[in-house]
Amino acid sequence: MMNILSHINFSSPNNLPLIIIGAGESGVGAAILAKQKGFNVFVSDANAISEKYKHELYKYDIAFEEKQHSEDKILQSALVVKSPGIANKTIIIQKIKQKGIPVISEVEFAFQYCGESKIIAITGSNGKSTTTALTYHILNEGGFDAALVGNIGISFAKQVALNSKQWYVAEISSFQLDDIVNFKPHIAVLLNITEDHLDRYDYNFQNYISSKFRIIENQNYEDYFIYCDDDPVIQQQLNNISITHTNPLPFSMKHEIKNGAYLKGDQMMLRIQEERVSMSIYDFALKGKHNTYNTMAACIAATTVGIRKEKIREAVNDFQSLAHRMEYVATVRGVDFINDSKATNVNSTWFALESMTKPTILILGGVDKGNDYSLITDLVKEKVKAIVCMGTDNKKIIAAFKNIVPVIVETASATDAVAQSFKLAAKGDVVLLSPACASFDLFKNFEDRGNQFKLAVKDL
Repeated sequence: MMNILSHINFSSPNNLPLIIIGAGESGVGAAILAKQKGFNVFVSDANAISEKYKHELYKYDIAFEEKQHSEDKILQSALVVKSPGIANKTIIIQKIKQKGIPVISEVEFAFQYCGESKIIAITGSNGKSTTTALTYHILNEGGFDAALVGNIGISFAKQVALNSKQWYVAEISSFQLDDIVNFKPHIAVLLNITEDHLDRYDYNFQNYISSKFRIIENQNYEDYFIYCDDDPVIQQQLNNISITHTNPLPFSMKHEIKNGAYLKGDQMMLRIQEERVSMSIYDFALKGKHNTYNTMAACIAATTVGIRKEKIREAVNDFQSLAHRMEYVATVRGVDFINDSKATNVNSTWFALESMTKPTILILGGVDKGNDYSLITDLVKEKVKAIVCMGTDNKKIIAAFKNIVPVIVETASATDAVAQSFKLAAKGDVVLLSPACASFDLFKNFEDRGNQFKLAVKDL
């Protein structure tokens, strides 16, 4: 296959016209790097650009437009960097591709300027933010010159432009992988694959699976592929493709692994080349089966890059979980409150419920993305004593659980949801915000939803 970037001299672009489509964290980061390297940069966004990012564009003297796409200008570009939130089916992207202009993702653009630096890239339908943050934490504790980039932290391109590092620990989405060409992580991590974002993949699950597996397509015999050997979708895909070009390091909770990680009783066993490490899962700061998987993946990555096992143990033990991802908020009169606002799909809520060990009042609801609530029926039966709906349209949730959960109440704000949950809870229960839905009906985003939940808990 011809390399669509072969005609572009990234080391000396000499004012070559480059268009950035989208002016969020990813797009503005790419614009800053492009400006620094000598491209003639123009940023175009069909929507209003936030004041934060306008300020950055002004600061670096980068030309931009908002609330429109000037096709005459855009279609004269030599290269387009597309933000991950913009679908390939968007009219302007279709026109760019019809003109034969190469379209790449911000992570691909940043990769062109990584030099000898190495990348640990982490993807998966669920758990990638937590695993990325934990992996970065271990590297940081191990004394590595590393940065946390991608979907978490600042954009990859901005970090490369403003403060380059020897190591980049990057959370990578399928949307970013869709538009790579040469992007090659030294260590690729694939946690799991479940149905998500299918509207971006023509409602074809295989298209989404193939996108996730692009994380290893440019790897070679010097690189490593860490993946969950218990994930049925990953296993099925591995039966259909070859991974002999990279070094596989699987992890499993179900069977022994020759080279990778597995559980033996309550011990996580790591075997990486000649290295042998074991540690108790009870020492993991992150609790729950899904977080054991996440921790195993992070520990394999850390061992592979040569961090001492003592440092790995310490880092895994003292890691603080992310905001809005199974975040402990407070205990009020014996009732625990957990903020899992980042659970915007049913699979994420499944993982949250799976880790619950106390009777649970579950706060669900928001903008439904075609949810199939039958995926969590068994866990709801087993663990949930009441459901508090928090959304503008709760009919689908009520229909799914009315014959399973004895108490379902509707609310239309975080304050009301917390108050109703507290009324329903007894000492020793947990109130879990894990909505399984997007947040845009009542909130700006999942962070706003989580922050309002935390404020309401603190006001009890």
